[in-house]
Amino acid sequence: MREPEGARALRRFAVGLLVYSLFVVLWGAYVRASFSGDGCGDHWPLCHGVVLPHQASTKTLIELAHRVTSGLALIGALVLPWLARRGSPAGAPVRGAASLALLFMVSEALVGGAIVILRKVANDLSVARGYWMAAHLVNTFLLLAALVAAVFFAAHPSVRAPRHAPASGSTPAASDADRGWWPFALALLLLLLTGMTGAVTALGDTLFPAESFSASFAQEFHPGAHPFLRLRVFHPIAALLSAGWLAYLGGTRLEEREQRRPAQALLALVALQVALGFANMLLLAPVWMQLLHLAVADALFMAFVWLALTARYGVAAP
Repeated sequence: MREPEGARALRRFAVGLLVYSLFVVLWGAYVRASFSGDGCGDHWPLCHGVVLPHQASTKTLIELAHRVTSGLALIGALVLPWLARRGSPAGAPVRGAASLALLFMVSEALVGGAIVILRKVANDLSVARGYWMAAHLVNTFLLLAALVAAVFFAAHPSVRAPRHAPASGSTPAASDADRGWWPFALALLLLLLTGMTGAVTALGDTLFPAESFSASFAQEFHPGAHPFLRLRVFHPIAALLSAGWLAYLGGTRLEEREQRRPAQALLALVALQVALGFANMLLLAPVWMQLLHLAVADALFMAFVWLALTARYGVAAP
């Protein structure tokens, strides 16, 4: 059966918005890593109190570019629910996913604006900045999850009821009860914890660069070390716990025909991310490696969400 034009437009737009939003996220990380967060002063959404500043510095151009691209992403998030209503019937889950994507896109902008207005940017060393960075990371993950869900449901328009939903008076299969939802819930919590500690670690690497790996290691245990440095040790611990659980989770899904491909993708990304994490430490977190590490972290999280949705609804890749 030929795909309706409205459904095709919705699917393509959702994929495009997801890819574009990932670019915006990575550019935002570059803003932090390049100390350009104060490029527009403490003005938001204006830049130095105007729409387009004259004789802008490099850091101003970097921050302004992030705001412009973020604004375009917000416009895309406004269009997505409209396309979802045009391209899907009432009650279709893609409509809810699109609405959630808009909600988290708005909150993403508000968190970013608060960080600028409160001056939790550039060389600010306050502990509060770490909390803001962690909150920003969690919101980003939730935004990506909503966008992935929009793509998933747009690609599977026939999806309605969860997989293995028992008929009235029946009992689910024992295997489903054994695995249930909790392995995915635990994986989600571990991924969020890893992401939050990673955001603080990246901030510490940027604010307190080290000249060698041994010096970087010594920073964490210095009696007067900044909290961002003392907390840095928790990120690899959380990352290894997450990697181990995701490897187990992905391995248990390889025998399921519908889940095999997303499980394989998840396992490959877990292995790659662990390798990049060690490389990032050994190379003392150069900007390009920080961006690559974040890009793979986002891809890993998106693969996890796709696997969770596939397991929930029992549909194969389109």
